Amino acid sequence: MDFYSAYAHGFARVAACTFPIAIADPVANARAVLEQVRACHDEGVAVAVFPELCLSGYSIEDLFLQDTLLDAVREALVELVVATADLTPVVVVGAPLAHGNRVLNTAVVVHRGRVLGVAPKSYLPTYREFYERRWFQPGDDVRGTIELGGEEVPIGPDLVFDATDVQGLSLHVEVCEDMWVPVPPSAQAALAGATVLANLSGSPITIGRAEDRRLLVRSASSRCLAAYVYAAAGLGESSTDLSWDGQTMVYEMGELLAEAERFPAEAQRAVADVDLDRLRQDRLRTGTFDDNARTVAPALRRVPFELEPPTGDVGLRRQVQRFPFVPADAERLAQDCYEAYNIQVSGLEQRLRSIGDPKIVVGISGGLDSTHALIVAANAMDRLGRPRSDILAFTLPGFATTETTKGNAIRLMEALGTTYETIDITPAAEQMLRDLGHPYSRGEEVYDVTFENVQAGLRTDYLFRAANQRGGIVLGTGDLSELALGWCTYGVGDQMSHYNVNAGVPKTLMQHLIRWVITTSQFDEDTDEVLRAILDQEISPELVPARDDEPAQSTEDAIGPYSLQDFTLFNVLRYGFRPSKIAFLAWHAWHDADAGVWPPAFPEQRRVAYDLADIRRWMEVFIRRFFANQFKRSALPNGPKVSAGGTMSPRGDWRMPSDAKPTAWLSELENVPTQ
Repeated sequence: MDFYSAYAHGFARVAACTFPIAIADPVANARAVLEQVRACHDEGVAVAVFPELCLSGYSIEDLFLQDTLLDAVREALVELVVATADLTPVVVVGAPLAHGNRVLNTAVVVHRGRVLGVAPKSYLPTYREFYERRWFQPGDDVRGTIELGGEEVPIGPDLVFDATDVQGLSLHVEVCEDMWVPVPPSAQAALAGATVLANLSGSPITIGRAEDRRLLVRSASSRCLAAYVYAAAGLGESSTDLSWDGQTMVYEMGELLAEAERFPAEAQRAVADVDLDRLRQDRLRTGTFDDNARTVAPALRRVPFELEPPTGDVGLRRQVQRFPFVPADAERLAQDCYEAYNIQVSGLEQRLRSIGDPKIVVGISGGLDSTHALIVAANAMDRLGRPRSDILAFTLPGFATTETTKGNAIRLMEALGTTYETIDITPAAEQMLRDLGHPYSRGEEVYDVTFENVQAGLRTDYLFRAANQRGGIVLGTGDLSELALGWCTYGVGDQMSHYNVNAGVPKTLMQHLIRWVITTSQFDEDTDEVLRAILDQEISPELVPARDDEPAQSTEDAIGPYSLQDFTLFNVLRYGFRPSKIAFLAWHAWHDADAGVWPPAFPEQRRVAYDLADIRRWMEVFIRRFFANQFKRSALPNGPKVSAGGTMSPRGDWRMPSDAKPTAWLSELENVPTQ
C-alpha cells in the first residue's frame, strides 16, 4: 500500500475554480482555464469545476446567437482539450453549444485530451433578472451524441462519469438553476451512483443569495450522501445591471470542506479531498437510500475513464478533527454539550417516572464519569421537583483510593446536597482475598486482575444491595469509551447497573460536558469549584496501590490514550473504516501538536502529538480489546444514545457476536508502517 497517498485511502481531490472572465473572448478564457487546470494538476486534483458559460462569459446576452461567438467557443474548446492531454484533472467547463435547432447552455467534461461528454442545462430561468430562454433551449430531453472536434461524444443530463482506477469516483454535472428546482438532476444521479456532484453556476449576486446557495449545496450533499462542488462566475462578467461574487465551495454530506474568498480580484479555487469511502459506507448503511433509488432513479448512461491519479504523499486537503466526538468550533461544541447533557437528564427523568420514582443510588469516586453522572442525576431531580436528598451517593474507598479523589467526591456531594455515605470496602476485600487464598492475603504484592476486580465487584455489590434496601435504582457511570475497550468489570462490577446515563458519552467529550456545566451555571459556585478540581485529575481506576517512588495507576498507560482510542472508535463505529485508513487519518490529525485547531479550553499541557508508531501500537490494543470484550457489550443495561457517532448498545447501533475474531483487522493493520 502507498500508505501516505490520500488516493490510496479512498480520497479524491476536487477543486471549484473561478477566474476573471474576458467577455465574449473564448480564446482568452480558454487560456485562463488552462492556467488553472495546470495549477490543479500540480496540486494533485482529480476534478476541476469552472463557472457556467465560462468560455464565453455568462452575461453576453444576444451575442450567444452570433455564429462568430459560437464558432470561437468551439475552436477554443478544441484547443483546451488538446492542451489537457498530459494533465490529470477532469475539467468541467461551461460553454454555449449549437446542437440541432437549439443553442444549449452546457458543461463540457474533458480529460487527458478528449471530451468525455457534454451535460446540457435542464432548467432555464426566465424570472426576475433571468432571460435565458431568449437564447437557449432546455436540455432535459437531449440524448445521443454531439460532434466536437471531429469526434462524436455523448450528450445529455443523464451522464455519469466513472473513474475505473479510483473506487467510488463517479461524477455528475448540472448547471446553475438545475440545483434550484424541487427535484434536481443531481438527486437522481446520486441515486444512480454518482458520488461527486458538480454545479457550474453563473448566478449574479444579490444580498442573501450566497447563503441561499450554501443552504442548497449543503442540503444536496447531505440528502444525496454525496460531495457537491460549486463554482460561480465572478470578476469580469458584465456589471451593466448585475454584479458577481465568484463564490466557490465544496461540501460533503452537509459539511463544508472548502470555500474560497468571495469577490476575488484574481483567479482562485477552493480545493478539498472528498472521502469517497465515507460516501460509500453511508450509502451502504442507509438502506432507505437504495430503497429510494429503486423507486425513482432513472437509468443513466455511464462514461468510464481512467484518471491515473498521482501517487505518493500529496497531503490531505481537509480538516481532520483530533476529537471526532468533540467539535473544535466553540459554538458547535456548546450546542453539542447542551444537547448531550439534556439527552442524559431527560432520559433519566423518563426512566424514573416510568418505574415509580425510585431513589437514585450511585457510587462516586471523584473521577470524571461518576462526577458527571451525579450532576446529571441532580439536574433530573430538580426538573422532577424532587429533593436532591433522594440521591443516595456513596464513596467506596479501597486499597488505592487517594485522599484527593475521596475528598473531591465528598465535597461534591455536600455541595449538591445529596444524601451521602462512606463505606470502606477494604475489610470486605481483604476477607474475600483471604477466602480465595490470594497471594495478597499472605503479604505478597500481587496486584492482578483478581485483586482489582474484587474491589470493583464489591463496590457494585454494595450499591445494588443498598438499592434493594432503600428503594432505589443503581445509576451506572461507565462511559462509551470504556465499554468499547472493555475497561469495566463484567456482571457484578461497574459494567452493570439499572440505568446508565453515561453509556453514550465518549471519554473525550466528558470533560467538555463538565466544563459546559460550569460555564453555563447549572449549579452554584461551590459545586463549580469542585468540578474544576476534578477536571485537573489524572484518569485512574485507583485499584492498585502506588509505591512511594512510583506514579499512581494510570488507565491510559494500560489501554492507550483516550484521544487516540476515541478517534479509532468513532471511525469504526460510524463509518466502518479499515485500520490503515483510520491510522492515516489519525496521523494527519495528531502528528503535529501545533497544526490544526484544538477544542475550546483544552488544556495546553495536554496538547500532545503522536507519531505513526504510537498510533499503530495503540490501534492494535484497540482492535484486540474491542473484539475480546463484546460479551460485556452484549449485556449492557439501558441508557440513552447521545452522539451521532453511535453507541455500543446491542439494541441500537452495535450488534456483533461475542466470539468474532480480530484476525482480518489485525492483518489489515499490517499496511501501516511502523515509522
